[in-house]
Amino acid sequence: MGLFRDYVSQTRKPEGFLGKLMLNGMNSGHARMADWGLAHLPEIEPARAVDLGCGGGRNAGELLKRYPKAHVTAIDYSALSVEKAREYNRDGIADGRCDVRQGDVSDLRLPEAPFDLATAFETIYFWPGLERCFGQVAKVLKPGGWFLICNESDGTDAAGLKFEKIIDGMKTHTADRIEAALRAAGFSEVTVEHHPAKPWIAVLARK
Repeated sequence: MGLFRDYVSQTRKPEGFLGKLMLNGMNSGHARMADWGLAHLPEIEPARAVDLGCGGGRNAGELLKRYPKAHVTAIDYSALSVEKAREYNRDGIADGRCDVRQGDVSDLRLPEAPFDLATAFETIYFWPGLERCFGQVAKVLKPGGWFLICNESDGTDAAGLKFEKIIDGMKTHTADRIEAALRAAGFSEVTVEHHPAKPWIAVLARK
C-alpha cells in the first residue's frame, strides 16, 4: 500500500519521478472525461481562457484547438506540472497563444475580469475551501463568463470515496455541494450534467 499511496498522492501536487509518471498518465487517462465535459460548453468564442490546475497541459491544449482565436493561460501550483504543461503546449507558447504559470487557485495573482472562460478538470478535490477558490475564479472572469468543472467522481461513488481516504487533502464533492459553493461565490447560473453510465459530473456556471 505504501508505494501505491505514494503514487496516487501525486494527483495532488506532482513531484519527482512518481510525479512525472502521474502527469503522463493524467494526460491520457483523463482525456475521455475531459472531452465529455468540454462537449457541454455552449457555443462561445472566448478571447481569453484559463485552465486551473492544468496538470500535464493536455486540456489547455484542447482549448487551444477548440478556440483557435483564443489565448489560453494554464495554471498549476506544482512546478513539475508547469514544466510538463509548457512542454506539451510549446507550439502554442511559441505562437504567443499560450502562457503556463505556477500559481495557487486560492490566491490567483491575475488581473480582474480578463477571462471569458475558466476550466477545472479533476482538480477541485484539492482546492482549500470551495467558496474562497470559486470566488477567486469569479474575480478573474468577465461578467457573463463561463466556468466549467469536470470531475470523475460525483462525491458518492465508491472509487472516489476510497481515494479520498488514501490521499491526504483530497475531498470529493457532490453536485449539490459544488452548486451551493458556486452560488455563494457569485455565480448566478449553474447547471449540472451527469454521465449516463459513469460517476462523472460536468458543472457549468456563469458569472
